[in-house]
Amino acid sequence: MKLILGSGSPRRRELLAQIGVVADDIRPPDINEDPHKAELPRPYCVRIAQEKAAAVQAGPDDIVLCADTTVALGRRIMGKPADVDEAAAFLRALSGRRHRVITAVAVKRGDRMWQRDVVSDVKMKRLSETELRTYLATNDWMGKAGGYAIQGPAGAFVPWMSGSFTGIVGLPVAETAGLLVAAGYPLYNT
Repeated sequence: MKLILGSGSPRRRELLAQIGVVADDIRPPDINEDPHKAELPRPYCVRIAQEKAAAVQAGPDDIVLCADTTVALGRRIMGKPADVDEAAAFLRALSGRRHRVITAVAVKRGDRMWQRDVVSDVKMKRLSETELRTYLATNDWMGKAGGYAIQGPAGAFVPWMSGSFTGIVGLPVAETAGLLVAAGYPLYNT
């Protein structure tokens, strides 16, 4: 049995390491992550995590772990910005408002799939144009849902959150541990 992480995210590797898990292989799937017409954020996030897990080639006893994180402002899905202008638009929209960060986790072993999703609420302070420009210049927004990462410089913009900090970062470790155990991963065997 091998554990395959279907993600190129260094943050997800770090979060797995917090619970003593090191993937045997890393195979980020290449799937279309465009939302369907009128798709809501939570079902979108769950679908993408499951499609990622289904797309990773693995042996029948291998365990595949995939996740997807999205930022939702109301019904609007804010994925990874395509460029600095889209990142600025996302951050201006989030400025001074509460939003949700959704992370869905899918674990596959053979033809079985286990899934959990976690929704956290985040409040971003009102950003000045100077704060926005300074943050965008760091390029920390690149590859981040909603154009920011709470564990990076943008953490200074988040005075309040409720939910799973590790879920906001990109992999809710408590739920992930439960899914791995359900799939037969020897997480607590010494």
